Amino acid sequence: MLSRPSYVVWIISTVIAAVIILMKYAGIQIPMLSDIVSGKSFEFLLLAFILLWLGTIIRRM
Repeated sequence: MLSRPSYVVWIISTVIAAVIILMKYAGIQIPMLSDIVSGKSFEFLLLAFILLWLGTIIRRM
């Protein structure tokens, strides 16, 4: 049975996705993240989705 993700997991995955979307489509530059994320936006969005998925599948996460 599926459970809802904890508030912390939901916030972390939402923040990751929002930051990556803003960097990709709004052109916002975050000095330390721009070097890490450049060219890997899909992978980081996938990471946010997997984190949210795990929070739904695994209880107490």
